[in-house]
Amino acid sequence: MANEVLIRADGLRKTFGATHAVDDVSLEVAAGEIYGLVGPDGAGKTTLLRLLVGALLPSAGDVWLGQYHAVRQAELAREQIGYLAQRFALYEDLTVLENLQFFAEVRGLPSREWKPRSREILEFVGLAQFGDRRAGQLSGGMKQKLGLALALVNRPHILLLDEPTTGVDPVTRQDFWRLIIPLLNDGEMAVLVSTPYMDEAVRCTRVGFMRNGRIIREAPPAVLRDQLAGQIIEVAGHPQPLLVSVSEADPDVENVQRFGLRLHLRVAPGTADAVVKRLACCHSCGRRQP
Repeated sequence: MANEVLIRADGLRKTFGATHAVDDVSLEVAAGEIYGLVGPDGAGKTTLLRLLVGALLPSAGDVWLGQYHAVRQAELAREQIGYLAQRFALYEDLTVLENLQFFAEVRGLPSREWKPRSREILEFVGLAQFGDRRAGQLSGGMKQKLGLALALVNRPHILLLDEPTTGVDPVTRQDFWRLIIPLLNDGEMAVLVSTPYMDEAVRCTRVGFMRNGRIIREAPPAVLRDQLAGQIIEVAGHPQPLLVSVSEADPDVENVQRFGLRLHLRVAPGTADAVVKRLACCHSCGRRQP
């Protein structure tokens, strides 16, 4: 199964009225790959994952999961998937094992399969000694690990993770990724994960940057880093809209991003000092110096 394409989207679109949440997205993820989907809030990442998992029907385009069409062969396609939603809801009054039993039986697994599988998964995610603890009594990181265990209970070939580490501490994020990477060792699983964290994106085989419903750039992390030659400088000033417009007009400023009351400017190599001086000249024109 190694190198077999397990996730394929062709010309995928999803509209809500006049809003194009996903706009002509095509991608492929092969067995043994982790594909990282990166983008700001509202870029369309969650909508794209919901289209892939079959929770939403596309307005146009096609999705194949393994050999199955996600709409025309929905039940067979869903059998290939493990899915951890962004706002995953555990049954907090049930124990860890009872949650696993419930999700396994919903997936149609008989007890002779889910019982040994549950022990195996809990050992893998580090929750073996917490099987009798109620899910509501778990820490945030332990809940994320239980969510991963539930996504793996049916031995999926495709794992879809929607910002799985948002809201947990950096150490827990590292622990979570230490669980994800070994899943690819046998070359039989494809993972697609959305994340707002660039330190997570660099762990992926390939990264797709998503904006306004489109994937605007896709490449291995090392290639993307090489394409971002330059420096990042941080500036602040008032009024900010004026500072933004002056920065965007500067020929050496390649990108402007707002971070609260400050701006992060990506500038061409070797031009940082000149850019700062030009922005400071705004003060001599009756504007406050950044």
